[in-house]
This record gives sequence, structure tokens and C-alpha cells, in this order.
Amino acid sequence: MKIATTIIRILIGLLLLFASISYFFHLMPEPETTGNFKAFNVGLIAATYIMPLAKGVELLCGLAFVSNRFVTLANILILPITINILFINIFLAPEGIPIAGALFLGNLFLIYRYWDNYKSVFTP
Repeated sequence: MKIATTIIRILIGLLLLFASISYFFHLMPEPETTGNFKAFNVGLIAATYIMPLAKGVELLCGLAFVSNRFVTLANILILPITINILFINIFLAPEGIPIAGALFLGNLFLIYRYWDNYKSVFTP
């Protein structure tokens, strides 16, 4: 189980690093969007701080996952972003569901594996 945790942690970290670095350095062309997803994307771009904030959190969490430092904190920080990525893909861009689902399930798996670190948060 320890090997699976390490593999999933590093894969998620690399995925987050790739997504954030390619956003900040414009390494990948913007995908063509249509319909409701285009309207949603225009709204995100209009709110100028949301995408840089989300990609900054992805960058920090990706570094934490790859370096195996502050993984417990990174799991909690990235959870709302992975939920949002999953919902965007379910409702607006279904072609991305496999990657979004794998990212979300990997995040849940890491939370499960580090659950002992979260117990004190849920005790009154």
C-alpha cells in the first residue's frame, strides 16, 4: 500500500505541476471551447484573479506532492479544486471526465492514506 501511495502521490503531483506550469508559461495552446463551457471560461477569465489563484495553489500542491513535504496540507488545499475540476468536466466538458475522475479519486485516496493526520481536525 505504501508503494501505491507513493506512485499516486507523485503522479498527481506531476499532473498538477504540468497543468500549472503550462498555464503560467503558455506552453500549451488554449483548447477550443464551445457552448456553456465557453461562457463559463469567459467568466473565469473576466474574474482576473481566479485562474492565477487556482493555478498557484496547483503549483504549490504539486510541489508538495512530488517532494513529499506538507502532503497533508496539500491534500486539503487541492480538494476543492479537484472537486471543481470534476464538476466542470461532468457538466460542461464530458471528454475530460477520465482525467478529472482519476485526479479526484487519487486525492481521496491520499486523504484516506493520511487520515491519521486529519483526526484531530474532526475531534470536538
